[in-house]
Amino acid sequence: MTEKTAITPPTHTAPPAAFSHGVRKGNILQVAGQVGFLPAVEGEPPAVAGPTLREQTLQTLANVEAVLTEGGATWEDVVMIRVYLTDTDHFAEMNEIYNAYFKDLKAPPAARTTVYVGLPAGLLIEIDALAVPG
Repeated sequence: MTEKTAITPPTHTAPPAAFSHGVRKGNILQVAGQVGFLPAVEGEPPAVAGPTLREQTLQTLANVEAVLTEGGATWEDVVMIRVYLTDTDHFAEMNEIYNAYFKDLKAPPAARTTVYVGLPAGLLIEIDALAVPG
């Protein structure tokens, strides 16, 4: 039986509840929903990258990538991405940022779902990903 391993990059603090930033089992890596927090500073509360969707989206993608890297995967291995937005008016801007971020990806793009949710105050976006490193 393949062991399940929790993945926590050095840039991340311990999750605030009973979950892992990422979990790898065999050749499957699930990245938990990441938000636009800047890399952790010891003894400091998490800080949001900035008030704009652009700042938060780019930091959120960087946070997802940190978990992927720590788990032995890259964006090329991602098969599914879920984007959670707090405002329907942000969809077009998020798509623009997203498309620019992935423009040089060599593999076919991952499948994606976008939904609208409530997040803690000040957070505009959350993203999770499913990868199959191989």
